[in-house]
Amino acid sequence: MSTLAVVGALIALLGDRITGKPFATRSEVIAQHGMAATSIPLATLAAVDTLRAGGSAVDAAIAANAMQALLEPTGCGLGGDMFALVWDPAKKELVGFNGSGRSPASLTLEELHARKLSHIPPLGPLPVSVPGCVDGWFQLHARFGKLPMERVLAPAIQAARNGAPVTELVAHYWARGAEKLREYPGFAETFLPAGKAPAKGDVFANPRLAATLEALVKGGRDAFYKGDIARRIDAYMKANGGFLSYEDLAEHSGEWVTPVSIGYRGYDVWELPPNGQGIAALQMLELLEGFDVAGAGFGSTQHVHRFVEAKKLAFEDRARLYADPRFMTTSVEALISERYAAERRKLIGARAAKSQPVGNPALEDGDTIYLTTADASGMMVSWIQSNYRGMGSGMTPGDLGFVLQDRGEMFDLTPGRANSYAPRKRPFHTIIPAFVTKNGEPFLSFGVMGGATQPQGHVQIVMNIVDFGMNIQEAGDAPRILHDGSSEPTGERMTEGGRVYLESGFEPEVVRELVQRGHDVGVNVGDFGGYQAIRWDPERRVYLGASESRKDGCALGY
Repeated sequence: MSTLAVVGALIALLGDRITGKPFATRSEVIAQHGMAATSIPLATLAAVDTLRAGGSAVDAAIAANAMQALLEPTGCGLGGDMFALVWDPAKKELVGFNGSGRSPASLTLEELHARKLSHIPPLGPLPVSVPGCVDGWFQLHARFGKLPMERVLAPAIQAARNGAPVTELVAHYWARGAEKLREYPGFAETFLPAGKAPAKGDVFANPRLAATLEALVKGGRDAFYKGDIARRIDAYMKANGGFLSYEDLAEHSGEWVTPVSIGYRGYDVWELPPNGQGIAALQMLELLEGFDVAGAGFGSTQHVHRFVEAKKLAFEDRARLYADPRFMTTSVEALISERYAAERRKLIGARAAKSQPVGNPALEDGDTIYLTTADASGMMVSWIQSNYRGMGSGMTPGDLGFVLQDRGEMFDLTPGRANSYAPRKRPFHTIIPAFVTKNGEPFLSFGVMGGATQPQGHVQIVMNIVDFGMNIQEAGDAPRILHDGSSEPTGERMTEGGRVYLESGFEPEVVRELVQRGHDVGVNVGDFGGYQAIRWDPERRVYLGASESRKDGCALGY
């Protein structure tokens, strides 16, 4: 059997997706008063219970995130960062929050070079940056919350004290990551009860996390950044060769930021500006708007080819131009402009590009959880939170019940670049929430978790709904395209075109034609992201919810 036939047969037999035609693993969830969609059913339930108790969509998002900190530590927790987009119905505007932390003030590029490092390692003390999650909770709650934080965090505190069952996919990733992390002080005591990762259905309790959450209820965000928790983190890091300090924590504050958007065939697609990668999705959509995507048809060779080539172009800019805004030399407005896209679109030909140049927009003068909530007032929240790689750095301070993130791994150690390491600098970020409006009104709150998959997933969801006419559940269940091997913000450069991965559901003939165009097509299971969404129907005045069939979660409303 030829190589092409083998690839086609493998894709057909893997069984991730049953068909390339529109289908749904379940119906959309429909409700009038409120909605939540997360990757953990008990987190979705905590969010809906919060809404039913009179909480806002932000209250519900915090309640869900706290529950996931307990039950999905493989993707999130108090030691990580967060970002959010909030539709404010009172002002009829979308507001953004950047809850990412900065690198330690005492760790320098010279110190990293003295250790003979070409990249910051993913584990241990060096990749740890200031965790921004808790500050984000309290800043968003202060502006949009309705219930006291005691009530918002109560479901997570109770579950952390009494225990709750671990879901199937989380158990898989917990077991896979645990062996790499058990050596780090405090990790096993918190996350490996009886010396091993909990299995599917095991009831897991984390009384350390319960105590930390209770401290936040009593002392607010300052308990974490200026109180006893900060001092314990400082002592732990000093004892274990780390650089994150009390002063780094005390100086932290997340920022309210203005979201940015592009128009795509009558819809406005919104992302947060860097240091995240959200504008890569906008750049890809600007490139693709110049093609007849709908006419090509979902799953066609032309559909896949143009998507992949647009991704390659956007990711060249992502690799070299995106960074902490204080260090960027290129404007976001230029990067997402129609004029710039028109110039870059000329580089998309009939064959796969092995490499692409970084753009010159001046001509225009890392495992995650995603959740979304909506309430009866019309507020909608698009929320993403992460430790970055798996369960984070492994550094598990004191008996606080959480792991510190390893987001600092995303810095480039080559001097003079936008994302080069510097003290007190925000690293390039992969986690991005998304939102879509139509005619100035909310249409869709959504996200696709999963590293570099995220902007690719955002674009595919928008294309599936706008170009291919799918509902929001079909849009998430449709087989996905993943391109890997682009240039990266950490310094790697694409020279051989990368590799295209297709979920089952794409026709073998399409695989054959892609290879003939010069694409390297591979087989992959499990790296296609995790999606949640809520859509507002203004005519019927109902919410529609969708949840990722590749994850453990669900959407619920009332």
